[in-house]
Amino acid sequence: MTDTPETSPRDMAIQYLARREYSRAELVQRLQSKGVAEEAIYPALDTLAEDGLQSDARFAEVFVRSRLVRGQGPNRIRADIRQRGIDDALTALAFEAEAPDWHALAAQALAKRFDEPGSLPRERAKRERFLAGRGFEFDQVRHAMQHAWDDL
Repeated sequence: MTDTPETSPRDMAIQYLARREYSRAELVQRLQSKGVAEEAIYPALDTLAEDGLQSDARFAEVFVRSRLVRGQGPNRIRADIRQRGIDDALTALAFEAEAPDWHALAAQALAKRFDEPGSLPRERAKRERFLAGRGFEFDQVRHAMQHAWDDL
């Protein structure tokens, strides 16, 4: 990115947004790390939001969709999106827009990673930890452990 002295905070933010969606909080952080004064950042980002070039709602939808494709669960997605400055209301709207079947997603992630449920308690615990680490809730893990290999 070219950040010459004459590059405005708005132009710098547009350069970031040209690559991917960013939340407002991420843009603030990036611009601050480039040495842009805080009093110049917020008006520039307000203008971008008014022009429809930056939207936390759009960022939340794209973020949730990308994490669903990765096979991540609701707890992990909520934690990761919260770190990017998105509030719970926008996250809920993004979840609603995607309407994921968490149980099916957990079963799919489990079957993709493991060939069978495991015959020993230690093996089953490993599979449960895998799903918990992906951010799935207890009932989703239980459902996946019972149904991930139904079609095999």
